[in-house]
Amino acid sequence: MKVKCNVLDRQFFQYQQEYEEAALRVLRSGWYVLGNEVKQFEEEFAAFTGRKYCVGLNSGLDALIMSVRALGIGQGDEVIVQANTYIATVLGITENGAIPVFVEPDEYYNIDADKIEAAITDKTKAIMVVHLYGQASNMGKIMGISKKYNLPVIEDCAQSHGACFDGKMTGSFGISGCFSFYPTKNLGAFGDAGAIVTDDKDFADKVRMMRNYGSRIKYYNEIEGLNSRLDEMQAALLRVKLQHIKELNQERVVLADRYTKGITNEYIVKPEIRNGANSIFHQYVIRCKDRSNLQKYLEEQGIQTQIHYPVPPHLAECYERLGHKRGDYPITEQYANEVLSLPIYTGMTWEEQDYVIEKLNTFKNSMNKGEINDFKS
Repeated sequence: MKVKCNVLDRQFFQYQQEYEEAALRVLRSGWYVLGNEVKQFEEEFAAFTGRKYCVGLNSGLDALIMSVRALGIGQGDEVIVQANTYIATVLGITENGAIPVFVEPDEYYNIDADKIEAAITDKTKAIMVVHLYGQASNMGKIMGISKKYNLPVIEDCAQSHGACFDGKMTGSFGISGCFSFYPTKNLGAFGDAGAIVTDDKDFADKVRMMRNYGSRIKYYNEIEGLNSRLDEMQAALLRVKLQHIKELNQERVVLADRYTKGITNEYIVKPEIRNGANSIFHQYVIRCKDRSNLQKYLEEQGIQTQIHYPVPPHLAECYERLGHKRGDYPITEQYANEVLSLPIYTGMTWEEQDYVIEKLNTFKNSMNKGEINDFKS
C-alpha cells in the first residue's frame, strides 16, 4: 500500500459540485479582483473567528508582514517569537527591518509562555504567537504578559483555523490574527491566499490600503503599499470550504485520536493537548530519537512523511547575520532533530491509517534501551 503525507484532491471531490458552481459563478461575473466574493468571504470569515473585520490578502506571509508594518514596527525594533516555527513567521518580522527575539517552545510545540518575560527589553515592540501544528498556544498567560507590558500580540494562525483556547478561537486574542489559506491547510484554497482578522477598524483600514498599493481610492496613494489582494476565485472557493470547516476539522480530530490510541511503539513520543486548548491537527507530529531510520523505514513501506521543520530559523543560512549558533536553543534543536509528521488529510481511509499504525508499531529502534529511556524521561 502507498500512503501519501497529504492528498488534496479528495476534499475537492467531496464537495465537487459546490466548488464548480462557485468557480463558474466567478468566471461568468466578469469581475476577478476585489469584488463581491472577497467582500462576502471577509464578512463570513470575520464572523467565524468572532472578529469585527477581515481583510483578504495574497498569502499568510503578507498577513504577517503587513501586521507588523501596520503597527509601525521597523528597523532595530524587537519582536518576540518562538524559535521552532516555520521561516515565514520570522520573515514577517525581518522584512520590516525588525529583529526576531527567539523563545524556546514548551512540550506542546508552542511558545513557552513562562520564558517570554525574560526576553522583553526596552526595544520589544510586539509578541508574535504561533499556534503550531493546529494547537492553540497558552493564550491566557500570553495575554496577561501583553497587558502587563503593553505589548501588542500578533497571532500566526496559519495552521489553526478553528482551534480554540478556553473556548475562544485563535486569531481573536491579539491585535491581528494572520491566516494562510495555502492548499494544504485545513481551510485551504486552490492557490495562494491569506487574510488578517481584527477588531481594530483603523488597523483593518490601514491593511486594506497596504494590500492595494497604499490607496483607498484608485490612483490616490496615501501610504507605500503592496499588491497583495485575495482574488475573487480563491474567495469564492474558500466560501464553499468555510461552510464545511467544522466537519473537516472534526475528521482530523478523529484521525488523530485513532493515531494516539493505536500507536503503541515505546520509541515514539505522541503529541499531547494543553489543558484549556484544543487542536485541529493540521499536522499529527510524533517524535523519535531515531527519526532518520524511522522515516527511511516508513518510506520503504510506501508511507510518506514530512519534517516540520528540519532547520530552525536561528540556524537558517539566511539568518547567519543574527549571530546565532548551534546550541543556543537546545529544545528547538532537539525538536528539529526528532519531529516527524504522519499522513493526515481529508478523505484518509481507516485502512490507510491502520496500515501506517501497523508499520509504526513494528519499527525497531536502532539505539540501545538506555538511550531511549533517557530520551523519554
